[in-house]
Amino acid sequence: MSETPVNEMSFEEAMKELEQVVGQLERGDVALEASIALYERGAELKKRCETKLKEAEEKVAALTLDADGVPKGTTPVQGM
Repeated sequence: MSETPVNEMSFEEAMKELEQVVGQLERGDVALEASIALYERGAELKKRCETKLKEAEEKVAALTLDADGVPKGTTPVQGM
């Protein structure tokens, strides 16, 4: 597992580690206590991925288009 705190990870970093965690849990060759720690880390990583995806979706939704349908900038998203 990475030493990077989950809340500082990019989407790609969190997704990569989440895949590793899932792989370890699926193999089933991890002791019970380690499995619990992996599960908890996986839950944090999943939440981070969801947060980063939501941020990206909000940025895409805020794109403004000109008369020809070409993106011309962004509009601030409410609540950010």
